[in-house]
Amino acid sequence: MDWPLHWRRGVEPPAGPPLFFPEAWAEREENFLAGTLAVSACQPSDPAYQCRLFPTPPPEPPVSAMAKAYDHLFKLLLIGDSGVGKTCLIIRFAEDNFNSTYISTIGIDFKIRTVEIEGKRIKLQVWDTAGQERFKTITTAYYRGAMGIILVYDITDEKSFENIQNWMKSIKENASAGVERLLLGNKCDMEAKRKVQKEQADKLAREHGIRFFETSAKSSMNVDEAFNSLARDILLKSGSRRLGNNSKPSSTDLQPSDKKNTSKCSLG
Repeated sequence: MDWPLHWRRGVEPPAGPPLFFPEAWAEREENFLAGTLAVSACQPSDPAYQCRLFPTPPPEPPVSAMAKAYDHLFKLLLIGDSGVGKTCLIIRFAEDNFNSTYISTIGIDFKIRTVEIEGKRIKLQVWDTAGQERFKTITTAYYRGAMGIILVYDITDEKSFENIQNWMKSIKENASAGVERLLLGNKCDMEAKRKVQKEQADKLAREHGIRFFETSAKSSMNVDEAFNSLARDILLKSGSRRLGNNSKPSSTDLQPSDKKNTSKCSLG
């Protein structure tokens, strides 16, 4: 059976009798794609079993409170093949934590972190997508609202790097024009198993006119730097648009992370 719904991470559609959807919670498909928390699904044999359709960000605070909390809200999206470490990167960035036992993301989820860039408090809402083909229809619905998209591959998996071109095509077809992009080669702590050379990714990034970092969610190498560089590009681009100047900062202008980095992972 083809399951059209998004199931929260770690919760697969259960086997057995068909799910029962209470009529009071039934919503139209356009509300699903808009990210509405629409359906409570349960098995008749287990009334407590519940799943959510799409995660919905918490409601925005009043304008007066929002002004004190942050200056800008940027929505970022991570895409790439399943298993490249997107979830681990987000959790490292948002919670400064790493767990090698994370299971594959099912559908889409998000984390939030507020950073300070150029004297501005930037609230980053970072969306984590499933890399499996069966979730493509769901995840592409989130492209258009993103201000920045991070493409992730695994340096130990050549196929995941080759598929970056397909992800680039997906951005072109589904994202807003002019969305900022960033290329990440994750798991650079696994140098002995490297299959994708830095020069290959650097060349691809130059061809598309985007930044490139090699990162390690495990060691935290370049994780903060990568996310902050994308946020800074979005911030400066939005300011440049008002001033009629679309120039980008060089990577040498980026402020270093407070974390001590000892890996030889690269950033471009």
